[in-house]
Amino acid sequence: MFVMAFREAHGRLCEEHRAELSPADEDILIKVSACAVCRTDIHIQDAELPGIDYPVVPGHQVVGEVVAAGRNAVFAAGQRVGVAWLGWTCGECEYCTSDRENLCDRARFHGYHLDGGYADHMLANSRYCFALETSLVAAATAAEIAPLLCAGLIGFRSLRAVGDARRIGIYGFGSAAHIITQVATREGREIYAFTRTGDTAAQSFALELGAIWSGGSESPSPERLDAAIIFAPDGKLVPKALVDLKKGGSLVCGGIHMSDIPQFPYANLWGERSITSIANLTRADGRAFMSIVNKGFLKPRIKTYPLREANTALDDLRRGVISGSAVLVMD
Repeated sequence: MFVMAFREAHGRLCEEHRAELSPADEDILIKVSACAVCRTDIHIQDAELPGIDYPVVPGHQVVGEVVAAGRNAVFAAGQRVGVAWLGWTCGECEYCTSDRENLCDRARFHGYHLDGGYADHMLANSRYCFALETSLVAAATAAEIAPLLCAGLIGFRSLRAVGDARRIGIYGFGSAAHIITQVATREGREIYAFTRTGDTAAQSFALELGAIWSGGSESPSPERLDAAIIFAPDGKLVPKALVDLKKGGSLVCGGIHMSDIPQFPYANLWGERSITSIANLTRADGRAFMSIVNKGFLKPRIKTYPLREANTALDDLRRGVISGSAVLVMD
């Protein structure tokens, strides 16, 4: 089995050949077709998440085919499945028993606690995988589907967190933003896209996808916003977004990691503005989002890389030169 693994914090991905895996109980062995690249993979590389046990194989936006299944698995060999960030929960805690499994303190995540999809094969608990066999999904390529399994899902959960807000600012126009902009505009919402200052390519991309305005993150919003979603891992954007919000507006931080938020005047928060974060996802999120995917209008823009060029994909993502989503494809 061939994998690309981080052997240590701050290191590069290394090629490794490992023994073949065998699924037990609820697990399935998946032949990976594609795995999208996520900024969380960079946070794993940079040791910005707690408790990383190196070496680790990153990757949590996986599309592949089941090639072997454990005795109690819910999928069988030959089925096409998707693997997302959430890999296991205890099922017993106050969060798991109240439809908040995304907050389970014992949760395990693919590409973090569990080896992920930067590999030609991977193991996953079948109860946390998604069937990809409906007609519209089946017609899409694995590389087109892969970004939907994290960027799409986290974007979807973030969008739902702002309720029925009509005028929404999105800060950081990467993989998640470009997918969820398509959902939001389909729902008749107005999107204001804030990018890195000077990133005219991202600004043009946002307008192409239906945003009604796009500019640098330091620019004032041309209209007061009903809600804001921050995907960029930059804490300085929080005070800025609060200034852009109208009274009663909500601010959602959609990333798993963000730099520290600087001090800001209470007046920026006053007026019943609110701040919340999005933590992981639930399987119910996945099922709800797949019902949207099956409508067939989502078209992720992708740039593909062979698995052996995963370091290049991460470098390109870090430098901000990818419009849309980077996806690793396997032979």
